[in-house]
Amino acid sequence: MADTVAQPRYRSERYNPHELEPNWQAQWERDRLYEVALWDDTRPKYYFLTMYPYPSGDLHVGHWYAEAPADAAARYRRMQGYQVLFPMGFDAFGLPAENAAIKAAKQGQTVHPATLTYRQIEAMIKQFKQMGAMFDWSKKIITCDPEYYRWNQWFFLQCYEQGLAYKKRSPVDWCPSCNTTLAREQVIELRGERVCERCETPVIKKELSQWYFKITKYAEELLNFEGLEWPEKVKLMQTNWIGRSEGAEVTFKSEQSDEIVIFTTRPDTLWGATFMVLAPEHPLVEKLTLLERREAVRAYVERAARLTEIDRQAEGREKSGEFIGAYALNPVNGERIPIWIADYVLMGYGTGAIMGVPAHDQRDFEFARKFGLKITPVIQPTGERLDGETMSEAYTGDGLMVNSGPFDGTPSGKEGNIEGIRRVILWLEERGFGQGAITYRLRDWLISRQRYWGTPIPIVYCDACGVVPVPEEELPVLLPENVEFMPTGESPLKSHEGFLNTRCPACGGAATRETDTMDTFVDSSWYWFRYLSPHKEDGPFDSRLAERWLPVDQYTGGIEHAILHLLYSRFFTKAIRDLGLVRVSEPFTRLFNQGLILGADNEKMSKSRGNVVNPDALVAEYGADTVR
Repeated sequence: MADTVAQPRYRSERYNPHELEPNWQAQWERDRLYEVALWDDTRPKYYFLTMYPYPSGDLHVGHWYAEAPADAAARYRRMQGYQVLFPMGFDAFGLPAENAAIKAAKQGQTVHPATLTYRQIEAMIKQFKQMGAMFDWSKKIITCDPEYYRWNQWFFLQCYEQGLAYKKRSPVDWCPSCNTTLAREQVIELRGERVCERCETPVIKKELSQWYFKITKYAEELLNFEGLEWPEKVKLMQTNWIGRSEGAEVTFKSEQSDEIVIFTTRPDTLWGATFMVLAPEHPLVEKLTLLERREAVRAYVERAARLTEIDRQAEGREKSGEFIGAYALNPVNGERIPIWIADYVLMGYGTGAIMGVPAHDQRDFEFARKFGLKITPVIQPTGERLDGETMSEAYTGDGLMVNSGPFDGTPSGKEGNIEGIRRVILWLEERGFGQGAITYRLRDWLISRQRYWGTPIPIVYCDACGVVPVPEEELPVLLPENVEFMPTGESPLKSHEGFLNTRCPACGGAATRETDTMDTFVDSSWYWFRYLSPHKEDGPFDSRLAERWLPVDQYTGGIEHAILHLLYSRFFTKAIRDLGLVRVSEPFTRLFNQGLILGADNEKMSKSRGNVVNPDALVAEYGADTVR
């Protein structure tokens, strides 16, 4: 009898994800399988967090690319025995929902941003559950809920009390399309223009009175990444954005006795300053410009305003500028030097004014050669003698100080011998001409927005009492619903008399409310704290739970947030620490950037660009596990 060959056995019925997946997802929900008992300390904790989405449209493949791998990693930690907190919420305030409502209104439909937002949240939750992710929905937060944004307002009041929130009038970036101000971090360079990060419209400058958070207080601490397992690229981007420079601030005076403070990393070259340059945006330009030079200077200022910072500082770009007709006196030798404006000097770095030392700075050298300005070497390299008339480029190395009064013969330089720099700083301080200083490129965070769909700023203005913070017991200051929110360039809340007119908390007299709303990056700068106690009424979060669960062990999200959300989150965590609410100094121990899914147009897949791919059809055909 021939040997019988065993035949492989195949299942007669096909795997049917449309029956199995909903069945198990429903079972998980009934069993509350992924709800975490935050007080249970029988297992080591693992806080896994992924950036929460805007609820302005259906989930697309880009969301799946962000969430599905994160879910797999969270499940892996769970299987290792960790108690894994993996919550989800919605970044529900801001331009996406408001713009969707505006678009609907232009098409003749009346839809409130709140209606759109909550409708979309419901749809997105359904899609998230369809994905089969292990999110703990019992910890859900929605940032447009008063129970959440009242704590935005509470944090604002704490910052105001500590001097971390303040208002000032200054030139700000304005998006003509979004009809609102933009923080410096929300302006990007695109095709040689400064554009709005959200809609890519070229931005303009406007003079407005705005609210700021004093993030610069933490500039030095924000440069310390010790203990953070973050991508080197993100750390480098933040380091460069903060932009620390060490040197001296020196006070020059115009012939009209106006003080012009400059910052320099090379105070040892002060004796070589043969001209002064102001940024076109410098507040003294208008005051110091002589009448016969005003037309040319104003035209130059207008041209400079249209250029990006990258263009203005590009190496090899031909230098341009305008003489304003005024002169300053060099404090170290009394020499009379001309004052110019030039676009290679930026208002956002240092003081917005520089001393021109063409012998020892290449940009100054090119500027001096173009406009026929004097070049005086004050650092001579060993074995060589520089001549300003014949130099072909600036000398930036070490050497001996010359033509420098009491410092002739002193070794100096930035590279190996900084003795001359130190001695000059001491000399300046003794004579009251200047002082040692550290400066940063980082600027304070502009949080005012002239839009409707955001957190109201809890401030009242009274003719008798001035600026008055809303008492904590009156929080939240509710966002009214019946508001005309079509953008006009002014805050929509200004037109709502019931919101605008109020009583002064201090004297009881007639007063008006602040009508700007907060930048929605405020909402996302602390949301992981709130997941720990999403319905807590007597505080933003439970500090005892924060002690156990923070910092977040693993955070995942896009690198496009490196100098926005990720930097603001670090600032907020340090500010919350200094309020005594937590002991941690950093929000997220580990950070993973998963990259981006591109649309058919080779741009980032985004609802605002209209290039998204909806995964629902794929799930309907192949099941969620296959799409994951």
